Amino acid sequence: MKILMINSVCGIKSTGRICTDLAGALMQKGHEVRIAYGREEVPEAVRPLAVPIGSKAEVYAHGGVSMLFDGAGLGSVRATKRFLAWVREYDPDIIHLHNLHGYYINLPLLFDYLKTARKKVIWTLHDCWPFTGHSPSCDQVGCEKWRSGCGGCPLKGDYPRSFTDFSRRNFRWKREAFLGIEDMTLVSPSKWLAGLAAQSFLGAYPVKVIPNGIDESRFRPLGDGFKREAGIEKMILAVSGNWYDRRKGLPDILRLSQMLPGNCKIVLAGLTPAQMEGLPKNVLGLPKTNSVSELAKLYSAADVLLNPTYSDNFPTVNLEALCCGTPVLTYRTGGSPEPIEDGCGAVVDQGDLDAVLWELPNCMAAKEHVTEIASDFQCRFSRRRAEENYLSLYL
Repeated sequence: MKILMINSVCGIKSTGRICTDLAGALMQKGHEVRIAYGREEVPEAVRPLAVPIGSKAEVYAHGGVSMLFDGAGLGSVRATKRFLAWVREYDPDIIHLHNLHGYYINLPLLFDYLKTARKKVIWTLHDCWPFTGHSPSCDQVGCEKWRSGCGGCPLKGDYPRSFTDFSRRNFRWKREAFLGIEDMTLVSPSKWLAGLAAQSFLGAYPVKVIPNGIDESRFRPLGDGFKREAGIEKMILAVSGNWYDRRKGLPDILRLSQMLPGNCKIVLAGLTPAQMEGLPKNVLGLPKTNSVSELAKLYSAADVLLNPTYSDNFPTVNLEALCCGTPVLTYRTGGSPEPIEDGCGAVVDQGDLDAVLWELPNCMAAKEHVTEIASDFQCRFSRRRAEENYLSLYL
């Protein structure tokens, strides 16, 4: 069986690793896989699978279309035509879509092809963008205009940033383009997003819930070496690949640092050099890393993972921390609370730092318990289980 995946990135960040992990499992079973991607660098180990869709210049041009005309998904015409010519030659049996926003592919052209190609299509939804007129994170402001056709988007200044508002037009072209595929199944990692998709125009398709899979052989308890070497008594870890995105909660973390007792230190992983300058004394900044082993050591050493996200589907950082034996403290946002069981962390309202401060001691006290049952999380959210669920859809 030949499988083609399409995603904004390949082998990096959460969606890119999801694609490459699934590809590895499929190849072990004898299937042929290619991952078409739109932007950023590809780790050397997975380059043989990677198929670039366009050039950096074409991505920048598409970004310009988005900024000036609210046209995310409407640029990259030539790049998409070249790519679709390659797809016809490759002739996959299954086409598995992931993140389609990111300024790299023309979606009316892609879906015109999908409607005539008569291929089995799987589309894993990682956010709300497929059924809104603009934003992938309408939930951060409680916007539900997607129920009635959008227009007057309150988040036009957020990614994909635009000076203009054509959200009503975008809603219409998405509905027209995305509907009408004969054999397509939607997948959501969270029950939360699956519920929203089912209530949108995408509810015309079946929606399955398949939680993101974690490499349980690598995300497992590895001891507190990092914490001891850094001389930290109580370690609060926060991880993101993009702290510039205000939805990740960096301002809240910095405010929380002023409220913490003296024996607590926040470790912020994923910062740029500029962001690491001028941090409070009780905040240790670490640069971005795509190293799974480095992340696993950080998760394992932490007393608690803090995820103050204002918009999220089913964040893999929560799963990775739990599999490494670390409790999770998160906001009541999207699907972020779903993997947290009693005694394994806490969920508080968005922005309620007093509640965060109140729950921190209980979460830290749960560290030993979560470490003892980490194998349960590894089984529940194992990459193997996710792969088996996807394979059942493929077949």
